[in-house]
Amino acid sequence: ECKPCNITGIAVRTCNKEQQAAGDIARLWEQFWNESILNKIPDKVNIDIYCVYTEYEGDFTQPYTTLIGCETRSLEQIPEGMKGITIQGGEYIKLTARGKLSEGIVMQKWSEIWQSDLSRTYKADFEVYKSGSNPDNAEIDIFVGVK
Repeated sequence: ECKPCNITGIAVRTCNKEQQAAGDIARLWEQFWNESILNKIPDKVNIDIYCVYTEYEGDFTQPYTTLIGCETRSLEQIPEGMKGITIQGGEYIKLTARGKLSEGIVMQKWSEIWQSDLSRTYKADFEVYKSGSNPDNAEIDIFVGVK
């Protein structure tokens, strides 16, 4: 069970067809680091980084929005070019991807999720990258909304 939280950051609309998401999301991460987005997000609760998948048109084969940012106390101050969303509370299953980020551990975990028979809500799913974690020995928690 998760409580509702606000996330402010940068977003892209994408879909999983023909590897589109892989490129779009990689570019979004690049922008996040290159433009020091982390430092520009106001009213942060902490500096853990969230990667949220939301605004699904259907299931994972349909378009959705990916947002990379931080938890914020409110959505009252959203800088230009950024987006704020609220992750609704509710039931989530927590999975953890362990290993080297450079080896695609998060993507591998998502492949398992897509092939699973989880009864998903398709409202919001998210990954949490804890501040100060080691990319070569990472533990990334993935929260999947379920019915």
